[in-house]
Amino acid sequence: MMPMKMGVLGPLLMDRGGRNRVPNARKPRRLLALLMINAGYPVRASDCVTELWDTSPPKSAASTLQTYVLHLRRMLGEAASGDDDNTLRTANLGYQLAVNPLDVDCFLFEDMARHGAALANANEYEGASEMFTKALDLWRGPVMADVRPGPVSLSYVVELEESRKYVLERRIEADLKLHKHKALLDELETLVRTYPTNENLRAQFMVALYRSGHRAEALSVFRNLRRTLEDNFGFEPDPRIKRLYGAIWAEHPALHLPTAAAR
Repeated sequence: MMPMKMGVLGPLLMDRGGRNRVPNARKPRRLLALLMINAGYPVRASDCVTELWDTSPPKSAASTLQTYVLHLRRMLGEAASGDDDNTLRTANLGYQLAVNPLDVDCFLFEDMARHGAALANANEYEGASEMFTKALDLWRGPVMADVRPGPVSLSYVVELEESRKYVLERRIEADLKLHKHKALLDELETLVRTYPTNENLRAQFMVALYRSGHRAEALSVFRNLRRTLEDNFGFEPDPRIKRLYGAIWAEHPALHLPTAAAR
């Protein structure tokens, strides 16, 4: 039997056989999202209540939560074609989504990111780039794109979005070491516009531009960053990117090496 697909990296997903079984009601969706990001582990009923109602739960919160759980159990059973009616279990004064975490896209993303990092650390940049790319391809949009996170899940949502950016930077770093600087120019230009204060992306863009024969543009990328940081936050760029600027200005020969982007 094919496994059920579950996901939070975009609109909520609970699919088997091409049909999404995610509930339409707002609070059951939020509860399902909380259970998904804790797949395989129990979530205390008190945390579920906080996620759904924050600091103002109604007197009927406990019974309403049980109603939502029954509703989710029924939908999970339908998604499993009636063969698995124990997917959502009561455990440790709470509830547990008893599925393989790697069947949930956020856990699969983290696993692939770890594998990619191990390959990059072993200087296996081709494999690292491929693994990072596969991890990023799991994303269908912002985390929980159609669910408003509650106070319990919000920090994990922020962490996942930051992890996505980090994996993207690691993939670009691997591609720079594979001499793909020209192929990266358009992507990096878009990313720098999207994240104008991200110094890592600026540094990667500067290296890609310099290696592609655009020294003046590379220097301009740094000057624009410095102006943006000074005008909006009142501080200077990090010393690391200042050193990169100086190396590009001096046309330092080390910049032509495939390992230059990391430094």
